[in-house]
Amino acid sequence: MPSLKEYRDRIASVKSTKKITSAMKMVAASKLKKAQDQAEASQPYARAMGEMLARVAAGVNITPTSPKLLIGTGKDDVHLLVIVTSDRGLCGGFNGNLVRKARQEIAHLEREGKTVKLITVGRKARDLLKRDHASKIVHSFTGLGSGKKLSFAEVNEITKEVLAQFEAEAFDVCTLIYNKFRSVLVQKPSAQQIIPFKAAESDEANDNAPEEPKEEDGLKSPYDFEPEEEAILAKLLPRNLGVQVFRALLDSAAGEQAARMTAMDNATRNAGDRINSLTIQYNRARQAYITKELIEIISGAEAV
Repeated sequence: MPSLKEYRDRIASVKSTKKITSAMKMVAASKLKKAQDQAEASQPYARAMGEMLARVAAGVNITPTSPKLLIGTGKDDVHLLVIVTSDRGLCGGFNGNLVRKARQEIAHLEREGKTVKLITVGRKARDLLKRDHASKIVHSFTGLGSGKKLSFAEVNEITKEVLAQFEAEAFDVCTLIYNKFRSVLVQKPSAQQIIPFKAAESDEANDNAPEEPKEEDGLKSPYDFEPEEEAILAKLLPRNLGVQVFRALLDSAAGEQAARMTAMDNATRNAGDRINSLTIQYNRARQAYITKELIEIISGAEAV
């Protein structure tokens, strides 16, 4: 049985851990509000831009002269995965679940005979994936959003790298893998194809939104474009790429703080339960020591 001093040391150690996890929970909660507001503010613009480009692209006759970001390279051999995680840990399964999805996507593509390349955003993606896929990582970004909030200028460096590799024909298809922020308790690992352009699928967050009137077969929206649709797409598709990457990183930043707040809350509760358990054990051991000493005193007195 451990000594009373060992029990006191354990209780003091767990109390120190509880103070740390409680402080981290409060810090994450304060950061969550700002990150959540920024993520929610970006969603209407990103969604509207994607829907608008989808409508414009629907009226374009695909030809070899169409924008490459719309039609792609014409091949499907090399896939680039942009994987977004956090720089820091202590946020539960936030990073682990996303990296697991990334590994599943890599395995799926390789089974189909595709070549896979990776761009990692965040230290956790880089550190976890380089164990098995170090040769596939072509670029890593860390420290984004280390200031008060994430800026579009920081994220634009990722967009420039992706566009530079696409112009060099280093890949055919680019997919963004990130944690989509649904709520404080739910961050869903998601994959979105961004090159060639593909309209985003509707998510559960918009299920309750009023449905827009659908166009009848054979009828199109009565829009006249000036300049032509292809010229508009050539200008807006690169910007849309940056907007979608920016939204993904904002979702990831909000999800990270939400996951950390939840994880630290659970850790604080577990530390409290552990303190109670150790206190009970300490009291029992103390009672046993007192009883033993009393027996020794009584036995000594009777012997005299």
